[in-house]
Amino acid sequence: MATSSPSGSTSGAGGCPTGPRRPRTARRLTAALLVLGGLAVGGCAGPGTAPGAQPPAAGSARPDTSGADPTQSVPAAREGRPGPTARIRFVPTRVVLPGGSEAPVAPAETVDGELKVPEDVAHVGWWDGSAAAGDPFGHTVIAGHVDSATEGLGYFARLLRIKPGEVVTVTGAGHRLSYRVISVRTITKQTLATSGSIFDQTGDPRLVLITCGGTYRRGTGYDSNVVVMAEPLGPAH
Repeated sequence: MATSSPSGSTSGAGGCPTGPRRPRTARRLTAALLVLGGLAVGGCAGPGTAPGAQPPAAGSARPDTSGADPTQSVPAAREGRPGPTARIRFVPTRVVLPGGSEAPVAPAETVDGELKVPEDVAHVGWWDGSAAAGDPFGHTVIAGHVDSATEGLGYFARLLRIKPGEVVTVTGAGHRLSYRVISVRTITKQTLATSGSIFDQTGDPRLVLITCGGTYRRGTGYDSNVVVMAEPLGPAH
């Protein structure tokens, strides 16, 4: 059943959320580097005397270069390289719920305003407009179907029994990050669509798991969504 996203777009089957694509971290970092680079260039001295330097006094001695070998090459300047960073970020490819059950996670993109989560109810989808696991800010959103008329209960039916304090882990690219559940809520689809806090991409890092819930009505589907919010237990490793 489709619902409106925070930006007025809709979500696809299973009540999966959509929203405005978050600005890519890389774009923000690139913009910041360009600004910093501009300041650095703007602060460099042009031809002549550097800012704040005193010109040589009249009559002062100058170094004698008459004996210098013009064929001798000048050593090349050392090339600067960025230092290593300890932060690890990755796209989730598997999720492990309390009790050890796990499921594959596939990237889920928005098409015509709808988030296309995997049709297989044993799989879930990571909204590719949300934060990656390990990002310093933003919510990592993973959504999936609660059940199917043809396949029965979905993997995310387990969210109906999850409790605050339990641990959820996501893995990918050889890395892992664990989160502690801090809230479990059942909210209407309208509330989901208008709640900017669930899809926040600028605040503290959180893992958000979403599936359908509430009352099922023939012809329209479930009237609510189950939203699980979890905070990271530490950095990704």
